[in-house]
Amino acid sequence: MSLIKRLNEAQTDERSRPSQPALKGKQPEKEQDPYIAMKMRIQNSAIEDLDIDFDEISDQNQELKRQISEILAKHIETEALNMTMSQKNKAREELMDEIIGFGPITGLLADSSITEIMVNGPDHVYVERKGKLVLTDAKFKDNNHVLHVIKKIVSPIGRRIDESSPMVDARLPNGSRVNAVIPPLALDGPSITIRKFAEDPLQVNDLVGFGTLNSRMADILRLCVEGRLNIVVSGGTGSGKTTTLNVLSSFIPEDERIVTIEDAAELQLSQTHVVRLETRPVNIEGKGEVSIRDLVRNSLRMRPDRIIVGEVRSGESLDMLQAMNTGHDGSLTTGHANTPRDMLARLETMVLMSGMNLPVKAIREQISSAVDLIVQQSRLVDGSRKITHITEVQGMEGEVIILQDIFRFEAKGLDGKGKLQGDFAFTGIVPKFMDKLKERGIHVQEDMFSTM
Repeated sequence: MSLIKRLNEAQTDERSRPSQPALKGKQPEKEQDPYIAMKMRIQNSAIEDLDIDFDEISDQNQELKRQISEILAKHIETEALNMTMSQKNKAREELMDEIIGFGPITGLLADSSITEIMVNGPDHVYVERKGKLVLTDAKFKDNNHVLHVIKKIVSPIGRRIDESSPMVDARLPNGSRVNAVIPPLALDGPSITIRKFAEDPLQVNDLVGFGTLNSRMADILRLCVEGRLNIVVSGGTGSGKTTTLNVLSSFIPEDERIVTIEDAAELQLSQTHVVRLETRPVNIEGKGEVSIRDLVRNSLRMRPDRIIVGEVRSGESLDMLQAMNTGHDGSLTTGHANTPRDMLARLETMVLMSGMNLPVKAIREQISSAVDLIVQQSRLVDGSRKITHITEVQGMEGEVIILQDIFRFEAKGLDGKGKLQGDFAFTGIVPKFMDKLKERGIHVQEDMFSTM
């Protein structure tokens, strides 16, 4: 008996137990739309009634559609007593698309208020809405149903997932990032995590409106990108690094050649001269892998004006630093760290992971001469995402890299609604990169760095 089937049987036993009461504080802030709630009830009931093998869904597609249509019609007649026939037919078509498409999460993917979807096995689907986690009513039929949706996501982009390769990174057609883990690694059933991205990428004015930064910080970052400074966006998981990287990349002039390098392509650049590169995992024979590091090295032969690496995690950081130091200024990347100083320590560690036996001082000299600016982003206690530091890398003093904050967010505590209050404070320090900007013909207003 396969592991998936054993898990399904275990979860069937679990379903037979009395349901637990809903957890307080886990519900959406607004009452759910009655039509959406009704569709969710019908969808869950129909999925429970389906007697199909999702592993063979493509082989019996027409029969499956007929079976689903009949089951949906039965449940719609029971639930939708006040709907006209045309409304019932429309609801049935929508539910057909949802069940055959990406299953119970199809409607969640279409909900613009949801930023992240987390499937923990067939019975527990969470979403992030307004920075808070909410348990939804969505349910899959069983583990095979979840596995079928995962395969439907990863197959079009040439990725695979099975017991020999139980983890995968992928993306949806709209650029949303997907991570999936299945048994034997995921003990409670297949897991899906989807970081959603808007069909229309956010612009800098959107981030200003959200309070991620203020307009003065946005103007300075625009000048830094136009002036070809090398920028690292640093932050923890879910802090909004990729969104900020996408906004920064929108400041790159239209007449420059851009090469983007990512594990799963997420960036949505508006420029026309863009070459998008994506890594490739090993094939079933254990061969054919193309890593971020391979792509960074190859990009140097592609005559790029700018290199954008979605995220540096390992030895590719050395190649990225060398590119920044050898004429490919204006490059952008992100990294995982909680402070600008931590980001430097992470870069040191990642350079050592490249296998080069370099002294620490030499690594720090590479970093200090390559990186001009660190943009630190954080997800705060109220769920909001803010740029907490804009920090200049000013060079070396002895064996220490000198950092200087230009802006930082100063928190003042929570208000009565649980929202974090605070101000973006200018430190009053005129950055050294001003000379670089002027040398490159970037006009900086006299009062740009004056105290207010």
